[in-house]
Amino acid sequence: MPENLWRDEEYAKLPDLEGLVYRSRLQGADRKVCNIYGGNTSSKLTVKDHTGRERQVLYVKGSGSDLSDITEKGFAVLKLHEVLPVREREAMTDDEMVDYLGRCVLEPGRPRQSIETLLHAFVPFPCVDHTHPDAIISIACNPEGKAIARDLYGDRAAWVDYIRPGFLLSKWIADASESSPKIEAVVMAKHGLVTWGPDSKTSYANAIRIIDEAEKFINSRGKSVFGGFDIPARDDRREIAKQVLPALTGLVSKNRYAVIRYDDSADVLAYVGTAAARDLSQIGAACPDHLVHTKRQPLFVDWKPEQGIDALRSALKTGVDGFVERYGRYFDENKEAGDVSGDPAPRVVLVGGVGMFCIGRDATNSEVTRQLAHRAISVIEGSMALGGFDSLSAAESFSVEYWPLELYKLKLAPPPKELAGRVALVTGGASGIGRATAERLCSEGAHVVVTDINSEGAEKAACELVQTFGKDRAVVIGGDVTDEKSVAAMFDKAIMTYGGLDVLVCSAGIASSAPIEDTSLAEWNRNHNILGTGYFLAAREAFRIFKQQGIGGNIVFVCSKNSVAAGKNAAAYSSAKAAEMHMARCLAEEGGAHGIRVNCVLPDAVLSGSTIWQGKWREERAAAYGIKPEELEEFYRQRTTLKRSVFPEDLAEAILYFASDRSSKTTGGALTVDAGVPAAYLR
Repeated sequence: MPENLWRDEEYAKLPDLEGLVYRSRLQGADRKVCNIYGGNTSSKLTVKDHTGRERQVLYVKGSGSDLSDITEKGFAVLKLHEVLPVREREAMTDDEMVDYLGRCVLEPGRPRQSIETLLHAFVPFPCVDHTHPDAIISIACNPEGKAIARDLYGDRAAWVDYIRPGFLLSKWIADASESSPKIEAVVMAKHGLVTWGPDSKTSYANAIRIIDEAEKFINSRGKSVFGGFDIPARDDRREIAKQVLPALTGLVSKNRYAVIRYDDSADVLAYVGTAAARDLSQIGAACPDHLVHTKRQPLFVDWKPEQGIDALRSALKTGVDGFVERYGRYFDENKEAGDVSGDPAPRVVLVGGVGMFCIGRDATNSEVTRQLAHRAISVIEGSMALGGFDSLSAAESFSVEYWPLELYKLKLAPPPKELAGRVALVTGGASGIGRATAERLCSEGAHVVVTDINSEGAEKAACELVQTFGKDRAVVIGGDVTDEKSVAAMFDKAIMTYGGLDVLVCSAGIASSAPIEDTSLAEWNRNHNILGTGYFLAAREAFRIFKQQGIGGNIVFVCSKNSVAAGKNAAAYSSAKAAEMHMARCLAEEGGAHGIRVNCVLPDAVLSGSTIWQGKWREERAAAYGIKPEELEEFYRQRTTLKRSVFPEDLAEAILYFASDRSSKTTGGALTVDAGVPAAYLR
């Protein structure tokens, strides 16, 4: 049941505008009440304009905001006395509406007003809420929804038939709200709910009460509505998902890079494994608000567990190819002049016994898709409990999916960055070059898996990336690059978090310096294990994923000038680095036919951020120069040729070049990043 979250002690001290913010956030706090990025709220308030005169204004949610975290700046402000006269018109196009409302703005610089602004203006109450509650939409999407709403609410609720939001729907809802003094709400067919009140507290309470009545009514009809299981939930479903996710990622990334969220929650499994889900899932979207993120239909994959993993991969390919073809026909049959098709790949993929795969251009977008897919399941379940589920027609769906006013929300997002939608795994990401690289890749839109044997440092690095670049932008897994199982776990994390991998940066390192006669076998093996075996194990896992995806991939090895110009007293380190570089060239040859590029960066004299200034190497070098260990970093700075320093950020920039499409014609390359060291250049 929806919980009334209102707290008088929190609201009492808030001015009217902040009261609107408070009410809005409560609506958005429960996704069963309001979709992510959906719904809109308003308040009619009296304020002073720039001349000092009092004006009645409409504060209404701005387009593209999410009620759960909206602030005062997320609302548009319009002069109500200028908006209301248009209600007398018989008709108004969308373009005319947008142009007119743009002239009614009181405070320029705020976001563009919601698509449903006229609804809020015309309904004659101080506070108005438009939400998309699961229970209400379950009624609204039932073929007998109008009669059900009448039975449930009597003359306390009005019904309006489906029409795309805009001028006419706003007039219908306003007329319905005035049709009787007993009217408390308007149910919008196949869409949602409008409620109101004299103040924020009452308006919010009215919405929760109306929704609660609907939930109780549906629950009284029973909730086991999908029939028996066709494919029960598999105990090994996460292993199955791990094995097919890279292939699916490749299939849906033909037009743009994609991030996939896997979901095997209880309500998903209770739906996708039933005999009814195949047909129910194809009826259509549960709410117009879903269409831009989920498309009209999910892909339901034709597969039985006894057929095996290879058969599932094949079924995914057949399914995606068929979906793309059907979407092309849907677009061609409904398009109008000027319409440009979006990415035709599915956004939601359902697999019986395994779960749901939610696809987006980045982690945030795939999470929006996931949340809306859960709402769809809930709505369908509620509608079926009432006797049946109905949805928008193909033409009605298209008119929303390609509606300029709806697409405007997507245009509010900044243009995609250089690595938008790509997934990178960085070894040695807790400090130095690895940490700087993780940050630089994130800054260009990549999602990063930070790995390091220093798990505490890796955790800190990932947390800082999330704080800077947003939720789900980075994840962490501690691990040892010399351990086969540990390395496999790193890549499993990438797959299960983001769906696959596009970039591998091997920067796990070690500093070692000693004459050959003083180099122990353990030290020799340690260098070659970390710098040779570690890079081999990571590259091998990356190759496996890249080949399954079938869309290429990038590997960047952080080598050293010692790869080509051995340093004195560094036989173990230099020979391991040389092996690294030669391995990269071998892999470039091996991966070329698959679109897998492998390149190297060769740093020298990196003077900041590295752990080499903290360990045994520092003590050895300081002793060799007759100085204190804590003086070594500054000593190196002073003696660097041409007085230039190399920083981890310099290496990160070089790595970004190889990880991006700027170097799409280069593989097997090596780029030196040094401080003018004569021995560091390639010969």
